[in-house]
Amino acid sequence: MRKLSALLVLFFVFLSAQAQILNPVSWKTSVEKKSDTEVVLIFDAVIEHEWHMFSQFTPEGGSSPSVFNFKNAKGNYELVGKTKESPYKKVYSDIFEVDEYMFENKAQFRQTIKVTNPNLKSVSVTVEYQVCKEACIQQDKTFDIKLPALSVKPSEVVAATAVVDTALAVTEVKTDSVPTSESKETAITTPVAENEHPAKKKAEEKGVFMIFILAFFSGFAALLTPCVFPMIPMTVSFFTKQSKTKAQGVKNAIIYGISIIFIYVLLGSLVTAIFGADALNALSTNVWFNLIFFVLLVIFAASFLGAFEIMLPNSWANKVDRQADRGGIIGILFMALALAIVSFSCTGPIVGTLLVEAASKGGFAPIIGMLGFSMALALPFMLFAMFPGWLNSLPKSGGWLNTVKVFLGFLELALAFKFLSNADLVLQMHLLEREIFLAIWIVIFGTLAFYLFGKITLPHDSPLSHISVGRLLLGLLVLSFTIYLIPGLWGAPLKLISGFPPPMTYSESPYGLSGSKGNGNATAQILPNGAHLGAHDIVAFEDYEKGMAYAKSVNKPVLLDFTGFACVNCRKMEDFVWSKPEVLSILKEKVVLISLYVDDKRELPKNEQYTSKETGKEIITVGNKWSDFQITKYKANAQPYYIVLDTEANSLSEPVGYTPDVTEYKKWLEDGIAKFKK
Repeated sequence: MRKLSALLVLFFVFLSAQAQILNPVSWKTSVEKKSDTEVVLIFDAVIEHEWHMFSQFTPEGGSSPSVFNFKNAKGNYELVGKTKESPYKKVYSDIFEVDEYMFENKAQFRQTIKVTNPNLKSVSVTVEYQVCKEACIQQDKTFDIKLPALSVKPSEVVAATAVVDTALAVTEVKTDSVPTSESKETAITTPVAENEHPAKKKAEEKGVFMIFILAFFSGFAALLTPCVFPMIPMTVSFFTKQSKTKAQGVKNAIIYGISIIFIYVLLGSLVTAIFGADALNALSTNVWFNLIFFVLLVIFAASFLGAFEIMLPNSWANKVDRQADRGGIIGILFMALALAIVSFSCTGPIVGTLLVEAASKGGFAPIIGMLGFSMALALPFMLFAMFPGWLNSLPKSGGWLNTVKVFLGFLELALAFKFLSNADLVLQMHLLEREIFLAIWIVIFGTLAFYLFGKITLPHDSPLSHISVGRLLLGLLVLSFTIYLIPGLWGAPLKLISGFPPPMTYSESPYGLSGSKGNGNATAQILPNGAHLGAHDIVAFEDYEKGMAYAKSVNKPVLLDFTGFACVNCRKMEDFVWSKPEVLSILKEKVVLISLYVDDKRELPKNEQYTSKETGKEIITVGNKWSDFQITKYKANAQPYYIVLDTEANSLSEPVGYTPDVTEYKKWLEDGIAKFKK
């Protein structure tokens, strides 16, 4: 009886230990045949209640996106487009200060492949993803998906299912046409129509609407530039004088406006056709595209500020102008094209900026953007042709037109650094952190304010004896915005521009330029070898061995912190628990903090890479190493995860995870420290 009791105790202890290995997402894969050479690989994720995982396209600076790696593609198959996914939920993160795209309950991913090797039997795919609730887990699953014979008719659907509970999932393929005793396990996958999800549809519609509104107002801004504004009375006068009747003049002006819309919408369509509606969505996180966009916008800004003019060849304008003399609808169409070419030095940078911004949204946003822009550009030509008397109310051309152009140049220069910031965030180079970004914006908008007050003049400005009331008010508005930005250098959240600068976590110091909380000077502190200043200026180690060696040398207990850069509840613990004076004093004075980041993507040296004995996974990155260490030694895989250790790595406390109660966490820390033998 005693032996049985002992066995039962050991059994439940084992279960208790294993229960900490969480697996909130189960996977099922299937294959849908499209043609003799193309198949769709389908990945269905079932997510446990209250947990959520993240889209492939969740913005940088927040939680980790899902990533699909197709391992044996070279020489065997080609990916057709991006991996498509089912509708996601958009939620703003107060911690990371970005919108996050997440899945709840279930998610589906679909990737079309074109098989180029007729002997290919299977496709190996690894999906890396983060799943969060009160804890966050970095996971990856590898699928070995068997393909159907290529001779199967295109109309037949081949499906396979496998519930994944281990790191390696082998998917067996079964066809409907071959009856077997296991045929009841076969699953027929019905494609999920993305537009069936009202939340995503609403979010997409909102995004498209915002692009349209932005483009529409940009079109009005283009009207107020020196290249376009003077052409309004000239063009309207041409139609009214050349037309035999007023009705004909109005008709020709309307055709002229529609022609303008047609030309710019055609431009948006060409951008979409060249890049592809699906591929455009990837531009916002592509390093090279962001760098190219940065350079383009700087060039556009320099042009608007008067450094040079971006012009299309004069021969183009002359040829188009000759075609405009043909008359009729064709002649009017060429007149509209002539307007686009002649005004390109002013409209080109605006159109280019709009296309860059719209392209980063993906889909048909470039077409919608050009529709909004061209409608605003064409509308005045049509209205003034209908009501010529309104021309008398137009302000006269003058130096104010160049002021509008310069104002747009400053805005484009500020926007350019957003794209450079995107590239820096993706590469994690920390060259353009939050403080530097804000300093650049403060200088740009401060200079703009001085320009509007007439303290700075640029090459194409007219002599200025005084400034108008409108210019003064605009200058005061810009100056107010500049002053608003300044506290951001010391850690102010700046919610008005949330999403433009890097997140507060991506900065030189948690407290901005002050470098410390209160009046302390944390930067004067001499750090131990291998340590750095972490959250709230706590001395922290990111290497386990170095941290343990230091703890032994100073004879202090260790707080082992399994965390992640993209772990939202880890940041909550740091922001709302560790920051409390009663906890912060313990972390700074009574323990040695070792923070191990399980999502650290830095690759280990080749001689340090290995295959985990516990999970069978290949350990390639620093994050893989610490994740495997947590699973192997502590039978846990969730973050945050805290343990108090002595200098011999023996546990002094029961591990805890997310503990938002400050009193409870403080007591847990003190209990562990009290057991430390000095």
